[in-house]
Amino acid sequence: MQEYLDIVRQYDVLGAFWVNIQLAFWAAMLSLALGSVLALFRISPIGSLQWAGSAYVTVFRNMPLTIIMVFMVLGAWGQLELSLSTDFNTNFFWLAVIGLSVYHAAFVCEAIRSGVNTVPIGQAEAARSIGLSFLPAARLVILPQAFRGAIAPLGNVLIALIKNTTVAAAASVATETSSVMKTMIEFRSDYIYAIFFTFAIGYVILVTPIGLLTTSLSRSLAVSR
Repeated sequence: MQEYLDIVRQYDVLGAFWVNIQLAFWAAMLSLALGSVLALFRISPIGSLQWAGSAYVTVFRNMPLTIIMVFMVLGAWGQLELSLSTDFNTNFFWLAVIGLSVYHAAFVCEAIRSGVNTVPIGQAEAARSIGLSFLPAARLVILPQAFRGAIAPLGNVLIALIKNTTVAAAASVATETSSVMKTMIEFRSDYIYAIFFTFAIGYVILVTPIGLLTTSLSRSLAVSR
């Protein structure tokens, strides 16, 4: 047991989880911003914006995340020479964040749009009756209530995002959990089950509180019909 604890400390498992938490945090912020804009496109009265939002969601929801991550390295960085930091490792970290964000923004968009469906139709009609155009009505009336109705699906997207940060290995983020676990198993295969159990429990600890919190909030903040 002591030898296994030494291995865990040697490979900095907690540090690897911290990298994934940072990836999830920044990707969640960016995907929420982009997903909110896309949701506005989807509910917009302008046909071209509806088409653009629908096309984005259709493409990225059906595209494997690994392909996006590989593109960020081989395409955005390798061919387009997109550099987000002078530090080599930090640059790949932010490329992974962008890849995670553009992928999960499609799911955030649909989660918010499902929240829009919980808003009573009379709210939008009342906003129009007092002279509000689409954007003010969406910003002041519809979206605040839509976010309340979308807490549970947004929580599910966040949980999926946290687990999908392991795909950052495809974007050359070498210090996140899947890369560290692979290295540990390669060099200490005699502890393969213990290593797997350690990382599995780590993700359960990360994900479970989010599921409980979002479920509780969705019940307490649900829009009354």
